[in-house]
Amino acid sequence: MAHRRGDKQGQQSQKIVIFGAIFLLTTLLILYNSNTGNDSYNPLRNGHHFTVRSTDLKKWASEDGYISVYGNKTLNLHCRHCALVTSSSHLLGSNVGNEIDQADCVIRMNDAPTTGFERDVGNHSTVRVVAHSSVYRLIRRPSEFLNKTLDPVLIFWGPPSKIGKEAKGTLFRLIQRVSMAFTNLSAFIIAPKRMRQFDDLFHKETGRDREKSRSWLSTGWFTMVIAIEMCDSVHVYGMVPPHYCSRRPQPKKIPYHYYEPRGPDECTTYIQNERGRRGNHHRFITEKQVFARWAKQYNITFSYPKW
Repeated sequence: MAHRRGDKQGQQSQKIVIFGAIFLLTTLLILYNSNTGNDSYNPLRNGHHFTVRSTDLKKWASEDGYISVYGNKTLNLHCRHCALVTSSSHLLGSNVGNEIDQADCVIRMNDAPTTGFERDVGNHSTVRVVAHSSVYRLIRRPSEFLNKTLDPVLIFWGPPSKIGKEAKGTLFRLIQRVSMAFTNLSAFIIAPKRMRQFDDLFHKETGRDREKSRSWLSTGWFTMVIAIEMCDSVHVYGMVPPHYCSRRPQPKKIPYHYYEPRGPDECTTYIQNERGRRGNHHRFITEKQVFARWAKQYNITFSYPKW
């Protein structure tokens, strides 16, 4: 009897262990599925099968897409040859500053400085595309960003709730005061209607809804489209190709920004954002895959590194 009772207890113990293992596995599967639902983001792969609905970016622009911050100015700038200068550390040691400054128009992003880096990134600036999160850093140093060019053009982008004319925040009023103080400055905000068009463009070009895929468009996305709109040809400096960070051997680590030597590694930033599922992320690599297609449609070339 004692032997049978021991066998029953052993069988019960085994059942408890098996049941516990099944319960744990089921719980993990539920948690996994809740984090990888239909709206989760999966990086684009070679040979993706969604249908790209091409948009003619040369005809996409409209005067009402950009709202003048002060006065009745319109954004109708047209340039034959543009240099689009990124903020990548790939530009350090390139010695292409003079080449960049010889372009008809030079387009820069956010608060990337030129002082101290003229040899590699040049000094001239025609247009600067600025995210709402970079406004304070930009206007904190007017001698760097507003006094170096005769007639600078600033284009600000961001959610209308934060940067729009009707927003309750202070960003619009702050930009407006700066525009009033620097009469040579032409400042514009991307209109809410145009912001929605940028979202639609992302959906058409990638097959993914920006909001549902928890994606943030990058300043590079806005800048590339604006450059295509206003330039006959675009020479991009410092942007890596889509699959650069997956090469073997792995590329050497370099700072994400050329002006922040202790900043995060470039490829680490790209990969973490591309694969991120929780929260919102920039999809830098996906955007570069789109840029590679646009390079074939429009007159776009890449240097440092060369594509």
